[in-house]
Amino acid sequence: MKKVWSCLMILFAVVLMSTPAGLAQEYALKDLYQQALKNSEKIKYAQENLYIAQMGKNKAWAVLMPRVTAFGTYSHFTESKYGAPPAYSNVLIQPNDSGTWGVRADQAFSLSARELDALKFAGQSITKSEFDLTAAKSDFVLAVSSSYYDVLKAKKALEIAAANVERLTQYRHSAEKRVKVGEATKTALLRADGELSGARADYLRATNAFKLARAQLIRITGIEDNFRLKDKEIPSSDFNQFEKLRETALTARADLQSYDMQTQMAEQQVKYARGAFWPNVGLFAIYNGADQYPMVGTFNRENVLAGVSLTFPFFEGGLRIAELKEAKAKERQVRLAYEDFKKNITIELEGAYLDLETQKGALKFLKDQLVFAEDNYNAVLRQYENGLVTSLDVMDANSLLLSSEKNVAEALYGYQLAHLKVRRSSGTLLQFINEGI
Repeated sequence: MKKVWSCLMILFAVVLMSTPAGLAQEYALKDLYQQALKNSEKIKYAQENLYIAQMGKNKAWAVLMPRVTAFGTYSHFTESKYGAPPAYSNVLIQPNDSGTWGVRADQAFSLSARELDALKFAGQSITKSEFDLTAAKSDFVLAVSSSYYDVLKAKKALEIAAANVERLTQYRHSAEKRVKVGEATKTALLRADGELSGARADYLRATNAFKLARAQLIRITGIEDNFRLKDKEIPSSDFNQFEKLRETALTARADLQSYDMQTQMAEQQVKYARGAFWPNVGLFAIYNGADQYPMVGTFNRENVLAGVSLTFPFFEGGLRIAELKEAKAKERQVRLAYEDFKKNITIELEGAYLDLETQKGALKFLKDQLVFAEDNYNAVLRQYENGLVTSLDVMDANSLLLSSEKNVAEALYGYQLAHLKVRRSSGTLLQFINEGI
């Protein structure tokens, strides 16, 4: 009965991890990213920021355009009134009806041309938002990659747990036979049962962990529930020259470029604040039309006029000086943040680089350990069947094999994720993903 249960459990693992190709869509990492890009709220949020920046430039352009307004009024009086007789009895002082209409154009600007500074600032804001969007995509693809490898690791852990159940089931049958013929004591069988029960518990945990990892990937990417992952190993790259990686990061990182654009925007803001010390010029042109009843001979039906005004606020309580000093302080802040972020990038890149080297070296040794553990287990199991070793030796060999399998799986996917982290830290992750992996 226990053998049947173990076989059913292994069959369930196979069904859980593999779905017929005709029923499940298969995704590589690039496919997952492209699909997730359409559904991610974070990416859409960054896209809206870009759109807002574009609208800000439209607003800056609008300030440079003349403002044209049309107006009109109509008045109805209870009666028409004339001047006092007899001298002014023919002079109309209030008509029955009157109306005015016209068009007015106004344009105001500073002699410092600070409106052009605002337009340039708006353009820089668009560029910064584009860099922010690229940085958000890079962070997002790393999150997708992490979830992708979590699913693959969980799948591998489930396979290892199922294989462990199968090994211990075979070992239990062997122990049972030896107990029946008197070659082993009852304690050997009890120990085999205990180890098998523990393996089944591990299998149950691995099953639920696999389901959870799949659910998290579905949440991030928005793909359908029924999917399969293409386990394509990332081609190894030679990252021997750390300084070259550092130079690449300082030129290719979108978030660093965003910080650089912020410094330029801060400079532009200082120029804009300094422009407030210049006079403002206003231009206007007006067309007026009018009509009334009753009409008089001296009534002016229309007129056109234009004018110019010059204003200079010479005292406002120190507001302009405070605004200029504030803009300069913000510029210093942005420059400090930029330099700090550059240093953080170097540390981040070095950490990712060293982690990759660690994972790469550890993977090689762990693969060797797995080969030794497999050979050791097979040899110990044969010796046990011949009565040369005890059940403790078999359990130790199985524990070493199980640990080696888990460590290799962890290191294998950890190495591939570390490879992507190096590319993320150097600013080349999006290009690498788009080239197809």
